[in-house]
Amino acid sequence: MITTVTMNASIDKAYFMDHTIENGTVMRVARCRNSAGGKGLNVARAIKLCGEKVQATGITGGFNGQYLESMLARDGIAYHFGHMEGETRCCINILDEGYGSTEYLEPGSEISAEEEARFIEQLPEIVKDSEIVTISGSVPCGMGKDIYAKIITKLKEAGKKVILDTSGVLLQEGMKAAPTLVKPNQDELELLFDTKIHSMDEVIKYAVEIHESGIPYVAVSLGGEGALLVCEEGIYHGKPPKIQVVNTVGCGDSMVGGFAVALKRNYRAEEALRYAVAVSAANALSPNTGDFDPVEYQKIYDKVVVEKLR
Repeated sequence: MITTVTMNASIDKAYFMDHTIENGTVMRVARCRNSAGGKGLNVARAIKLCGEKVQATGITGGFNGQYLESMLARDGIAYHFGHMEGETRCCINILDEGYGSTEYLEPGSEISAEEEARFIEQLPEIVKDSEIVTISGSVPCGMGKDIYAKIITKLKEAGKKVILDTSGVLLQEGMKAAPTLVKPNQDELELLFDTKIHSMDEVIKYAVEIHESGIPYVAVSLGGEGALLVCEEGIYHGKPPKIQVVNTVGCGDSMVGGFAVALKRNYRAEEALRYAVAVSAANALSPNTGDFDPVEYQKIYDKVVVEKLR
């Protein structure tokens, strides 16, 4: 099994507008779609589509938390969440032809030190049947910036392989616990090293530096150019074929799901990269996050080019 961790889960509300938005007025929404949101939950959906058994964990609370869990059950995603006294947040995405996507993201309820400690203590039991654990996204108010380092340490003590996908200080601190794989994009690399990256050689340079710090796999997502993978087997670039992109939201999460499945199946580096890049690109053909058509995935997989750079 694979477990996905989403500390800052949300009720995602997509508002579809069919007329011009006028600020300061009452606007009627044409239709609304609610879903259980958070990067780790997108990862879980992708893993399920890949055919692996998956469960979601993290922290939920209140009536929103109950609603979120009910939507996961509807989607066929198993879950085992820790709970807080506060309410799970909502995030609103307004979609219209004139402006595209405009998001309003709530910060979420503050987590107490006791709630945080209780969840970390529960983790070994929650993930006991999982070989791989993914950790994705932001954390709620009240949690320390070293929370992911604490979680990774706890999981490694339990013998789990851990994938970390976050940014900023959370990534910087989390890497100190040496997860199995990290998946920054170029922007996150620039933030991590306080620099501006201008070439693939520079991407490789910083990815190698992360790998040499003690992290076995460093996957850098490169948008339409696929991904770079640095590991003991070498440095690889996986590039998908040109596709008609529908939606890029969730592509990085699907890539994490692909790598999680690849680790679970003990794929070698080249095959793991090919698989993750194909899953990510297939997500770009779907209007939904953490979603892809298996038929389209196979077409893309057959055309992914993986080159060993070093």
